[in-house]
Amino acid sequence: MIRKNPALTKAQDEKGAELIKKGLLALQQKKFEDAKEYIIKAETYYKKFKALKQISICLSILGFTEYMLDKDNMEIALGLIEDGHYMAELSGESTAKLFYEFCLGSLDYCEGQKDTALMHYQNARNYAMKSDGFALLGYITARINQLQSGNDIEFPIQSDPLVSLVKIGRSINVLTDINVLLKVIAEETKIAMQADRCTVFLYDKEKNEIWSKVALGLDSKEIRFPADKGLAGYVVKTGESVNIQDAYTDPRFNPEVDKETGYKTKTILCMPIKNNNQEIIGAFQVLNKKKGTFTKSDEDLLVAIGGSASITLENAQLFKQQQEMYKEQKLLFDSFINTLAASIDARDKITSGHSDRVRLYSMLIVDALGLDEKQKEIIEKAAILHDIGKIGIRDSVLQKEGKLTPEEYKHIQEHVQITHNILEKIYKTEDFKQIDEIACSHHEKYDGSGYFRHLKGEEIPYGGRILAVSDVFDAITSRRHYRDKMPIENVVGILIKDSGTHFDKSIVDVFLNEISVDKIVKVFLTENHSDFKEEDKKILEKYHLIDIYNYITKEKPTKKEQQIVKIFNSYYSTHTENHGNE
Repeated sequence: MIRKNPALTKAQDEKGAELIKKGLLALQQKKFEDAKEYIIKAETYYKKFKALKQISICLSILGFTEYMLDKDNMEIALGLIEDGHYMAELSGESTAKLFYEFCLGSLDYCEGQKDTALMHYQNARNYAMKSDGFALLGYITARINQLQSGNDIEFPIQSDPLVSLVKIGRSINVLTDINVLLKVIAEETKIAMQADRCTVFLYDKEKNEIWSKVALGLDSKEIRFPADKGLAGYVVKTGESVNIQDAYTDPRFNPEVDKETGYKTKTILCMPIKNNNQEIIGAFQVLNKKKGTFTKSDEDLLVAIGGSASITLENAQLFKQQQEMYKEQKLLFDSFINTLAASIDARDKITSGHSDRVRLYSMLIVDALGLDEKQKEIIEKAAILHDIGKIGIRDSVLQKEGKLTPEEYKHIQEHVQITHNILEKIYKTEDFKQIDEIACSHHEKYDGSGYFRHLKGEEIPYGGRILAVSDVFDAITSRRHYRDKMPIENVVGILIKDSGTHFDKSIVDVFLNEISVDKIVKVFLTENHSDFKEEDKKILEKYHLIDIYNYITKEKPTKKEQQIVKIFNSYYSTHTENHGNE
């Protein structure tokens, strides 16, 4: 059962944000202990509300703060930042992703890692342009300009290779994202080898290709080529290491890349990366030793780095493959449930689109409540499938013009049980098993008078309580065989009147008071968004359904209030009008 998350109000968020701002100020003033104290307080505060975005921000900042307190403690720092990244992805919020990229970029900046720092700052800038409540854009832009000027920081010279090796090990052991991992290994290896560039290639056995996301000094993009091409291909296929003192005198070197990029390759060290079974899984390619040529000591160091990185790289590849398999399975599952929902639409053109609109209304409520991405996904699928049981209802009842008889009403109620019977036969992971209970509880009532299990209050799954509001709202704002849609003031009046009896009052309150009217109109216009005039959208985004209700029922509304109602009704009046004629 999905339990309700305490909703984070604007005032509550601002209270926590003040702690974060104090932490950022302390960081700027190099008061790192104070910064840590403020951010921990903010994280503890936000945990009470299960506020993923804000917790993610705190974790990212805390990771960078731990690094500034002890730069040898890279493992803990990266671990915290990656935890922040994970929660940022779950939240889907730009601000959370901004802080992850900003903090990782700042760490790389302090480490002298120009290319990766620049990459992360550029990503942070992109997110900041979408959402920047902490006014970081100016600072980030200044850092980008500084890095691009070429006069920013000097790369540190590592006098002890063992220090480099330990540092690389700490950095990569906490990472699972293959793209991030490749970039970290390449950057750290470049510094350790005192080289100009480093690329880590991985061997794709299935496609017989070598690929990488890393080309430091160039735009970061995926490179793929046949495994029998180039020096990296030669190393992967033969297992031999290559140490070239003059690239242009070696027939295996392809100068075309230099011609395209304007880069001048001089010295090359390329070595295979092997797993514990001594199978080749990739190759390191290091270019242009800053002083002299690559030595036997450099070769030994690169072998050691490869040994440290190989298991992590192999695991990351497996993780990536699992993720891709999950995506494929998810696509199959999504297409399956969408097909099921479409089969209901095909039964009755009058109610066509109902399941999708219930989904959209439910997502508006979920977003306003601040539920996490997993909860959102579960409720979304339950919304799509909530009426699938109508496939077992007779056409004579489902499409009847006029009021149903008691026997017919009893028959149509059976669709909930049929829904449950269908859904429980579909294989689902443990998390998604909640879909069955949520989908089958949309006709339960808060006072226990609903069907089919006569659940009461919080016995009803939280997602089911959300669906109940969305389902009724769409039903009475749409035309049916037996009636026309209701005036919007009657619709809102029903939601208010039945709060606490039919509906969970807290959910109705969110629906009426926290979702702007323009978002409701967009659902009305699901297939015709282009019909929504931009000037009307800008007006309606300032109001909520409760405002429309108050203006309509007001004895003497102002001209402005009358105009707002007129704009809203111009879209409401066309909502679902054509469904019966499709």
